[in-house]
Amino acid sequence: MAGHSKWANIKHKKSKEDAKRGQIFTKVGRQITVAVKEGGPDPDSNIRLRLAIDNARAVNMPNDNIERAIARGVGGLDGATYSEVFYEGYGPNGVAIMLHTLTDNRNRTAGELRHRFSKYGGNLGESGCVAWMFERKGLLVVERGEVDEDEVMLLALEAGADDVLTDGDVIEILTDPSEFVQIKADLEEQGLTFLGAEISFIPENTVAIAEDAVEGIEKLIEMLEELDEVQEVYTNYEVEA
Repeated sequence: MAGHSKWANIKHKKSKEDAKRGQIFTKVGRQITVAVKEGGPDPDSNIRLRLAIDNARAVNMPNDNIERAIARGVGGLDGATYSEVFYEGYGPNGVAIMLHTLTDNRNRTAGELRHRFSKYGGNLGESGCVAWMFERKGLLVVERGEVDEDEVMLLALEAGADDVLTDGDVIEILTDPSEFVQIKADLEEQGLTFLGAEISFIPENTVAIAEDAVEGIEKLIEMLEELDEVQEVYTNYEVEA
C-alpha cells in the first residue's frame, strides 16, 4: 500500500510542508472556499467544510485566514472562482497518477501539468485513463508507535471501518466515504488522534517498482505538488521488497 500513502514518510513530508507553509495555506484556503460554495458556510451541516477546517487547523492556519476563505465562499470577498477537476496520467515505469485540483483556469492548469509530466518522465492522459484503478475511501492515519495495534484494529472495526492496514510507521483505517465522519468522531471519542484524515483514492492494484526507480517517480510527484492548484496526488506504486 506504500504507493497511495502520503503518510508513510510523514516526518520528512512535514518538514517539507513547514518550509512551504504559505503554499499549504493557499491550498487549504481553496478547499474551504470551494466547500462553502458547494454546501454553505455551516460546518455542522457541511461535512466537506468541516474536514477542510480540520485540515486548516492541523497545519496551524490562523483563524483570520480561515474566516477569509469562508467569506470568499459566500461571496463576501472578491476572488477567483475555483472548479474541482481531476487530471490523470502515467509516471515513469507505468505508475498511475491521479490529481485532485482546484483551479480557476483549466487550460492553464492542464498546460502546467502536461509540461511537468513530460519533463519528469511521464505523460498527462485523457479523463478516465487511470481513475478505474482507484477506489474512493475514507482514510484515517494513526502513528504506529503511539498505540496498541490490536486495540486500534478492534476499535476501528467495531466503529464500522472497512479495513485496517499497517504501512511503515503508520496504521491506516479505511472507511466507506459516507461513514467517514461518524467513524472519525467515534474513534476520537475512544481517544485516538490522527496524523491525517481525508477522503482519499486508494489503488485497487499496485505496480511494483525497483528501489532505484523511486527517486524518479517521487521527483515527478514533488513537481506536481508544487503547483498551488494541485490538492492531492494519488499513485499506485509500491517498492519491490
